Amino acid sequence: MKPRLIKLLDSIVGRFFCYLIPRPLPVGNNKISKILLIRPGGIGDAVLLASVIHSIKTSTPDIHVTILAECRNSGTFSMIPGAHDVLRYDRPGEFMQALLRRYDAVIDTEQWYRLSAVVARLVRAPIKIGFDTNERQRMFTHSISYDLGAYETYNFFALLKPLIANYRRDTEVITLTLPPESVSIAGQLLQSLSSDTFIVFFSGASVYEKRWGAERFSLVSKRLSECGYKIVVVGGREDREDGDKIAGADGLNLAGITTLAETAAVIARSSLVISGDSGVLHLAVGLNIPTVSLFGPGNVSKWAPRGEKHVILNHNLSCSPCTRFGSLPPCPNGIVCMSEITPDEVTEASILQLSKNTNHLLDNQA
Repeated sequence: MKPRLIKLLDSIVGRFFCYLIPRPLPVGNNKISKILLIRPGGIGDAVLLASVIHSIKTSTPDIHVTILAECRNSGTFSMIPGAHDVLRYDRPGEFMQALLRRYDAVIDTEQWYRLSAVVARLVRAPIKIGFDTNERQRMFTHSISYDLGAYETYNFFALLKPLIANYRRDTEVITLTLPPESVSIAGQLLQSLSSDTFIVFFSGASVYEKRWGAERFSLVSKRLSECGYKIVVVGGREDREDGDKIAGADGLNLAGITTLAETAAVIARSSLVISGDSGVLHLAVGLNIPTVSLFGPGNVSKWAPRGEKHVILNHNLSCSPCTRFGSLPPCPNGIVCMSEITPDEVTEASILQLSKNTNHLLDNQA
């Protein structure tokens, strides 16, 4: 289902249920041993929850954390230590498990959609926590203010305030672990590259306006290939055709071939990831791989990677960012915020990143 249709459905059906279902009764804080974290949506939000889950387990090691995700992002939680089991709400049997189990608290980490708040209200837990961004606030015992300008992980950490008094807000602890079988499969897929340095490209995005275009990515790929770097493309089945263009004759197109965990295992062996504002970008950050990212409609202060290993290309146009309240309006300017980023800029930034990374490796070996 397309994002705009989902938003329309949520604004009608979700709003209706938020007013139909009575508010939960306020409760005191009891001993917390079982938590349900609701995280629908994309991969990036799921990765950004890694440090929050780490903080929960560090603060209270005995807490059992269950995740209610969806098929497209559930694989992320197999790479996050501390997530004990993962249920998917787009699998009816698993969704019913989430509703029938008892928890001490449910935390809805969704920022905007009302229907996830309705699910939190229906879950059998006395404490219900979520963002107060619209009518959804009626579904919680504890509504938390949402900061439109803050780094998103900070917003996620704010959800812990009613539950854990001594949690540690450490956004640097985004440590993903890879399933051994995924590492093995990635090794087989990359066998032809031997020990060559390779760069991972991802041209996709969940929202069309955030795409830079296969043609521009292929120009960068060609130039970096001429510099002696191998090219590997990742993505879903829908990115397969673009992947052929970007990989060219000598590159490796893995789009549509790998699972999410296998994609992460491929990224973990790379020297650099080049991507737009996407979940794959956050996977690379979580695996401590240098990145070059392209931002236009998205909010850099909220979503862009942090640290010296990450270069963000953003022309900071007066109309950008235009993403607000979880929505991206149609662009009247031909998405100029993305098209003004040139292949030359991306190539130069990538070579600089590769050079810095190579020097870092040599320093470590010395």
